[in-house]
Amino acid sequence: MTRGWTAVYLREILILKRRLAKLLPTWSVSPLLYLIAFGYAVGRHVEVGSHSYLEFLLPGLTAMASMTQAYAVASEINIARFYWHIFDEFQTAPISNLAYVMGEVLAGMTRAFLASLVILVLGACFGVVLFYGPMFWIALLLNSFVFASLAVGCAMHVKSHADQTLLTNFIITPMAFLGGTFFPLSHLPDWGQMLLGLLPLTHASHAVRAAAFQEPVQSIDFLVLIGAGGLCFLFAILSVNRAKA
Repeated sequence: MTRGWTAVYLREILILKRRLAKLLPTWSVSPLLYLIAFGYAVGRHVEVGSHSYLEFLLPGLTAMASMTQAYAVASEINIARFYWHIFDEFQTAPISNLAYVMGEVLAGMTRAFLASLVILVLGACFGVVLFYGPMFWIALLLNSFVFASLAVGCAMHVKSHADQTLLTNFIITPMAFLGGTFFPLSHLPDWGQMLLGLLPLTHASHAVRAAAFQEPVQSIDFLVLIGAGGLCFLFAILSVNRAKA
């Protein structure tokens, strides 16, 4: 199994390496616009608690980037399935479904890690440097694990790129704007806070922000991310089993 997941992972990393020069600018555009429009222009004189809005925004953007780029591995899987028929080759290769899922999930987590680094570099260019200790990175890795696993599972169910876009619009886009990225959830009514508290990104944003501000990270945030990650990983394995059947 070890050799199996390594082969899947290295294949994705080699593709990522060849595309990295084009991906880095792509990962930079949206966060840069958010930092300029919301953080610098609109929120320049706004404070959230004892922190500037830019300081509040940066951890949220980092959590959001780890989500979107981890989930983006679904598009790579679909290209491999629909055009290169790589998944058909995996079906005939002596690679277990668990090994395949592990390789793809790790590839998604790697993309998320690199995209998060891009956000932090952009933040430093705006003069925002926070505390990036172990809890900060653990929260980001758990968040990327959740959405990379979800991406693998969803990729096994779609029949076209249009289906993938539909899933992205209904899963990723709402969370990107409602998961505590751009505004404190405490500004919402109680029912809204309870509803958005069901989203993994909400807990990831809260944990990443608390770690960046050197505040205590609530254990519930990690527990939710671990639980959601386990469920999504199981969903991914079951989906691959179904696709191979």
